[in-house]
Amino acid sequence: MSRGKAIHALIILMFTQFISGGVTNTKGIVLDQVEKDLGLDMSQFGLVVFIFQLGFTLASVLIGYYTDKKGLRMMTIISSIIMGLGFLGTGIAPNILFFLGFYMIVGFGLGALGVASNAIVPAAYPQKQNQMFNLAMGVYGLGMVVFPQILNYLFQFASWRYFYIGIAVSLIAVIVYITSVKFPSGKVEKINLKAFIPMLRDAQFVFLLFFLMFEVSAEVSFMNFFPTYLKSLDLGGLSTSAKEDMVALILSIFSVFFTIGRLGVAYLTNYINERLILITFSIGSLVMVVISFLFANSFPYLFAGAGLFFSTLFPTATAFGTQLSKTGGSALGLIYIAAGIGGGIAGYIVGLASEIFGQKGGFSIVIIFLALMMITSFFMNSSKSRQKQSS
Repeated sequence: MSRGKAIHALIILMFTQFISGGVTNTKGIVLDQVEKDLGLDMSQFGLVVFIFQLGFTLASVLIGYYTDKKGLRMMTIISSIIMGLGFLGTGIAPNILFFLGFYMIVGFGLGALGVASNAIVPAAYPQKQNQMFNLAMGVYGLGMVVFPQILNYLFQFASWRYFYIGIAVSLIAVIVYITSVKFPSGKVEKINLKAFIPMLRDAQFVFLLFFLMFEVSAEVSFMNFFPTYLKSLDLGGLSTSAKEDMVALILSIFSVFFTIGRLGVAYLTNYINERLILITFSIGSLVMVVISFLFANSFPYLFAGAGLFFSTLFPTATAFGTQLSKTGGSALGLIYIAAGIGGGIAGYIVGLASEIFGQKGGFSIVIIFLALMMITSFFMNSSKSRQKQSS
């Protein structure tokens, strides 16, 4: 492939990863503002998270098929259009019904763009895939760090609506760029439904799916409900504005730890197997969040430390799963389905619990998800996999 095509592909990948990281890390901050603007109760808040995750999961499973059929350039453009329309519609939504509908489109568009943009790496950099994916991971983390601060500044003089409309406008520039430059051709490994059967018969792969459901449940609940939970605390009589500043700063520090953790473990995997990493970081995430809860009123910044332990759980578990299966694309399909189910149901459960028991009671369910995840990690052992033994 020509150097020009590779550079254009890299620019698109970095931009989409930056946006994805930023949007993922600020859903909770935005929804906290939407709650006041559109009159969301906490159960509806949870429904919004469920809708987003449903759209994201559908895209993750479906877009690979069409990328293979229609080509990388076309699907990157279509994904950008879908996400742009979703953000625009969400930004101008007059009521909760329209907000829910367009937010699902945002989730679908974000998932679609993630699949399409990740397919760029093997197409443009076949000999440097690991290096490029790590670079993309770093840019994703940069978006997670920067976006909360951008939002915190924006809320001083403008509505959350401008944030989403601004992203929609930026995606127009992406579409123009993609259509005007040379672009690599690439394919995504398709999902074979028949390949699901041996995986679902393998106890190790089933343990992995439950691990991912609990992990994504904990992570989605934390990221989406933390701003509302923190603002419900007294924190020595801090004003709402001061609490919003604190939320943005904690999420940014969380993201720094998150990025450091992912990059660090990418190096450690050369020396430590996935099972040990999953057990160690599962225990660490549970202990860190429990301690943070105990000292939430006196030192809420402890919650930022959870970013280090959350960081590697999903990518390491994904690597664990794809190594068990002979069909990587189908394994990823099941992994995304499990993740989507976990994140979607968790959002609804935590939202409903927050409505009934208050923000503290709802947010504390994160601890239950983490405990279940940790217990599951002890049962995961790739050497006991049926698929490995039959290969």
